[in-house]
Amino acid sequence: MEKTRKSLHVTTEIGKLERVLLHRPGKEIEHLIPSNMERLLFDDIPFLPTMQKEHDAFAAVLKERGTEVVYLEKLVEESLLDEVVKGELIEAFLKESKNHLHKGYKALREYLDSLPPTELVKKLMEGVLKKDLDHYQKLHLDDLLSAHYPFYIDPLPNLYFTRDAAAVIGEGLTIHKMSTSARKRESLFWEFIMKYHPNYCINHHPQWLQRTYPFAMEGGDILVLSEEVVAIGVSERTSARAIEQLAHNLLGADNSYKKVMAVEIPKKRAFMHLDTVFTMVDQDKFTIHPEIEGLNGQMNIFLLELDSENEVQIARRTNLSETLKEALYLPEIALIPCGGGDSIFSPREQWNDGSNTLAIAPGVVITYDRNQVTNELLTEYGIEVIEVPSAELSRGRGGPRCMSMPLVRS
Repeated sequence: MEKTRKSLHVTTEIGKLERVLLHRPGKEIEHLIPSNMERLLFDDIPFLPTMQKEHDAFAAVLKERGTEVVYLEKLVEESLLDEVVKGELIEAFLKESKNHLHKGYKALREYLDSLPPTELVKKLMEGVLKKDLDHYQKLHLDDLLSAHYPFYIDPLPNLYFTRDAAAVIGEGLTIHKMSTSARKRESLFWEFIMKYHPNYCINHHPQWLQRTYPFAMEGGDILVLSEEVVAIGVSERTSARAIEQLAHNLLGADNSYKKVMAVEIPKKRAFMHLDTVFTMVDQDKFTIHPEIEGLNGQMNIFLLELDSENEVQIARRTNLSETLKEALYLPEIALIPCGGGDSIFSPREQWNDGSNTLAIAPGVVITYDRNQVTNELLTEYGIEVIEVPSAELSRGRGGPRCMSMPLVRS
């Protein structure tokens, strides 16, 4: 069981990373097939053994630098305190998978109930195959057509991107309504952790946004820039409505946050989240994909603040550098262009998450080794770059920041 200490505390993107949540890719990756991979948000099918070696190397770097690594599957298992909680999780998964609507529901429920907690968590993550229930009577036409589609419950191959289902802001948490049907069930795990895990349910952490809120948000769009400012991308995966609601909840609470900076980015797969085109690497240094800056550096940026009547007031800005200097009280900042801004290297390396860096301390970042131009440029700016292998991890379209959910930063 995870040690009882401060459970959640993140007030910066660059503070020393004390504790982080990961998910080691598992059999859910091997349950990607050509007929479901696009719907499950993959462009290709990764080779799991190599993927796991690369992920283990990533985790090893974190541990070597003094970061405690916590695994999602372990937290979920530790949250299943008794048969009642276990049944509640099963029922929620079946409902969100639409498996409560057909005749096979009873057999599927019995099968999942029969699994011990460790196996249950693995099965919910990797998906339930129709052949897993061969010893149960088939009552539905679809049950008999395993060649048509082999799954009762789809796998969750995006789980290794632990950044997205929830995000720590201050000592509270946002639990997200995920944008796509392929990922909606992922945030269920955090709902159960916060409700039942011994180290989280007792601390009464505020929840700035809950997954029942009707508008989508994902953690890759949330950057905790300081104790006063949170930047959030208005993106393909995060809606303006969700940002405004979060701003109202966060800024209206009794804490230090004063501004939410909403940054509009192009709504296309290559850009996906704000952290695929913009990350903080030091107190006054940021990576950026130049393509988001628009013509003459003009962007849609909005500062959300509360007025004296607790209403959200919105002010528009157009220049990212100037807005960052204003919000963070910095005289100067450096925007480090992905791929050096080159017309070939920049889009190539952005596609492979050259801008998606994970800061583990001020001026110290973990990056993918394949983004050579960006990594060399970061080094020239005085950033310590720790490269990790990425031949298979990168096939999921996410980098080191995507693969990590900071729980505690100093």
